[in-house]
Amino acid sequence: MVGILQDKDRIFTNLYGLHDWGLEGAKKRGCWNATADMIAMGRDWVIDNVKNSGLRGRGGAGFSTGLKWSFMPKEVREGRPHYLVVNADESEPGTCKDREIMRHDPHLLIEGCLIASFAMQAHACYIYIRGEYVREREILEAAIKQAYEARLVGKNNVHGWDFDIYVHHGAGAYICGEETALLESLEGKKGQPRLKPPFPAGAGLYGCPTTVNNVESIAVVGTILRRGADWFAGFGRPNNTGTKLMCVSGHVNKPCNVEEAMSIPLKQLLEEHCGGVTGGWGNLKAVIPGGSSVALIPAEQCETALMDFDSLRDLKSGLGTAAVIVMDQSTDLVRAIARISYFYKHESCGQCTPCREGTGWMWRVMERMAAGEAEPGEIDLLLDVAGQVEGHTICALGDAAAWPIQGLFRHFRPEVEERINTYRARKGSFAGHAIAAE
Repeated sequence: MVGILQDKDRIFTNLYGLHDWGLEGAKKRGCWNATADMIAMGRDWVIDNVKNSGLRGRGGAGFSTGLKWSFMPKEVREGRPHYLVVNADESEPGTCKDREIMRHDPHLLIEGCLIASFAMQAHACYIYIRGEYVREREILEAAIKQAYEARLVGKNNVHGWDFDIYVHHGAGAYICGEETALLESLEGKKGQPRLKPPFPAGAGLYGCPTTVNNVESIAVVGTILRRGADWFAGFGRPNNTGTKLMCVSGHVNKPCNVEEAMSIPLKQLLEEHCGGVTGGWGNLKAVIPGGSSVALIPAEQCETALMDFDSLRDLKSGLGTAAVIVMDQSTDLVRAIARISYFYKHESCGQCTPCREGTGWMWRVMERMAAGEAEPGEIDLLLDVAGQVEGHTICALGDAAAWPIQGLFRHFRPEVEERINTYRARKGSFAGHAIAAE
């Protein structure tokens, strides 16, 4: 058997689109089975089971999903309806898991939206989808139409909970993946993060109580409740339980999306699901384990790293979205991090001074370091600025811009210093030839 997770324990059984994505195909795979019975058990039962399963947010932050749901007000006040908002603005470089759910298993997401909305007393759900996801949006909207026609959702549906679901597509802004910037965009305003507090559970969409969850976090709920919280909690290590979609790209023989058990060793994931690193494991240089916003880890740490929140946190990186970017010995790491720095400079909304000014400054210094044109003292200056940007912005984009740079110098500082010294020596040699020629 490849990997840890057996086929019988997979939640996303049509991840590769080999079967019918429509309602009939979804029902054959178990979706919409006993949904009414779950709702009949009551809101507290739903929330308690999601808590007991150990499900943590699959969008990157890793916060307890059930606990997040419990923050919603217990009573619905007149004029302040509750909302569920699903974050489908999958814009993190290296991440391509939610799109597979929406185009191959959309009914799992729709069913999860109904259950989660019931648990939080919401009668409406908005799915905010990335603007570039055209085919995904078409299939998702078609699946929602099927659900309405079968009276699985809508007014007077078979589940006894009036529920409407809407799809709203963004315009390709990375910052709208931040939950409060997403809410601003959904309201028709500029996508800029809000100050917190108030948190969305108190004042979210249109000033009403709102919970924002990632696509994967919602799509797994139906299966968790059908099979039991203990079943889901049986995978992975304590506090890192369940199954997880992982997307592997870069220098591997078979890049892939795969559902695996949490806490699978990174090396096992790469060797058994991806056919190994190109040129063999000895050719591995570094891995970004959770999307471009987390720090890279060197090959020696990849030997023992586990794909879960706590293991990667201990290595001063993070699981993030579990988007694994593999880089072999041919990779120019300085150039790669400079390119990531440009992405965050480009996607900054400009609201916070440290991010607006700092991301551009860090990118320009990284470009010079990639060419070797920087001064040796600029390394510590760059790290000092990155530390000033980190933790001093309204949202986490400042952190996301700082962490890749910090990770580079934590593990590969000698490589950058060597490039700078080589350039300086070459420049000095050219200057000497010029003087001699005169």
